[in-house]
Amino acid sequence: MLLGYLLGSIPFGVILTRLAGAGDLRTIGSGNIGATNVLRTGRKGLAAATLLLDGAKGWAAVLLCDHLFPGTGVIAAAAAFLGHLYPVWLKFRGGKGVATMMGILLALHWPSALVYAGIWLGLLAVLRISSLAGMTAAVSAPVSVALFSQFDLVLLLLALALLVLWKHRANIDRLLAGTEPRIGSKSG
Repeated sequence: MLLGYLLGSIPFGVILTRLAGAGDLRTIGSGNIGATNVLRTGRKGLAAATLLLDGAKGWAAVLLCDHLFPGTGVIAAAAAFLGHLYPVWLKFRGGKGVATMMGILLALHWPSALVYAGIWLGLLAVLRISSLAGMTAAVSAPVSVALFSQFDLVLLLLALALLVLWKHRANIDRLLAGTEPRIGSKSG
């Protein structure tokens, strides 16, 4: 559990933006540590790297812990996710979990990860609203694993999806008010 948490708590967005000289990510845009906020620095490569690394840490936590301690993949998944949302290194103020959840799902059940990615990227391409695409993908995960008869994963992914929604509560308010920024808009 501790190994999963520590892997999940690595704040790649903060590390990459600092190394690239883009300043402290927590003082830019929304202040979030994820790829969407890294994109607000104008550095698409850094945003892509953050997205991949945030996903990779969820994937690695599940596989590494399950390899070292067989049968602990689901526990490591939950711990890595909580590490990303509440990292000890950043006074427990972390990201919203969409990319990390994708990596976790990839390690636990890759067909459902393909569904997740398709929904996330498809909605992002069509609507250009990162929060809505990410939340919808997260909510699709427990449904997808259930449709694939992977019932042992439903409760974990339902809990992670609810946490994604919780972390996006300000975005939900802006969506309801019609003020949520779109990717590429000057206000975002």
